[in-house]
Amino acid sequence: MKLSEMRELLAREGIQLTKSLGQNFLHDGNQLRRIVEAAQLSKTDKILEIGPGLGPLTELLLQNAGEVLAIEKDARLVEVLQTRFTRSADLPIGANENPSHAPNRSSAFHLLHDDALEFLKREPRDWSQWKLVANLPYSVASPILVELALGKRSPQRLVATLQLEVARRLMAQAGDDDYGLLTLLVQLDFEPRDWFKIPASCFFPAPDVDSACVVLERRAQPLLPDAVRADFQRVVKRAFSQRRKMMLKLLKQDWPEAALDRAFAETGLSPQTRAEAVTLHQFVTFTSLLR
Repeated sequence: MKLSEMRELLAREGIQLTKSLGQNFLHDGNQLRRIVEAAQLSKTDKILEIGPGLGPLTELLLQNAGEVLAIEKDARLVEVLQTRFTRSADLPIGANENPSHAPNRSSAFHLLHDDALEFLKREPRDWSQWKLVANLPYSVASPILVELALGKRSPQRLVATLQLEVARRLMAQAGDDDYGLLTLLVQLDFEPRDWFKIPASCFFPAPDVDSACVVLERRAQPLLPDAVRADFQRVVKRAFSQRRKMMLKLLKQDWPEAALDRAFAETGLSPQTRAEAVTLHQFVTFTSLLR
């Protein structure tokens, strides 16, 4: 979907975009194709798309994957997506509509009118055979990724376009300025593979910041058993609650000092260590020892 087509569609439907919903639609064809290539799609893939908007990415996903489940919060955009992509057998179309106006309709497309974050919390599903491919609304990108990443049956691959600042946090390593809680909660189960920057000019309307597409792949083997995962979350959340303070002092609020001293020593960490210097694997080892 070209920018001119996007403008025309919005004008025809009388849709004024809402900034609070993060409605900045990616229209650049080259960037859309890069996202699809990063997802490494096949006709057997099932795709979760959150925030499809007017459907420029949806169109490419339907061409390259086997099934697409899209979740859209804005009722006005749901109607547009229904008209563009839903077969008349699945959802009735107006009697006066010319079928040639909707050549992309497919029985492989499923659309939910819902708040994606609330849906993921309310209805936990087995996403283990799915891939997330989405241009995520900036305001909820981080919690959506954490919700999916920490689920027991998380997707095979996360390909998400989001704010550049958030992308850097997702791809960070210990010692980086962007390394923190979000990094660890997602990287516990997902390995960062690649990322690329997307200029603001590729969106309509152009946001105030640049964006990036990140690619994360689910680890072949979990780093921690299910029984220890909640402890890992407690440790890293407390450790980064005041990132300039020594980790030991912060963790003393929740664990006995003797147990902490032993875990620090066996992990090879100094008592003066701050959380930003501790690697993911050190946090994993530390949590196991502490438990």
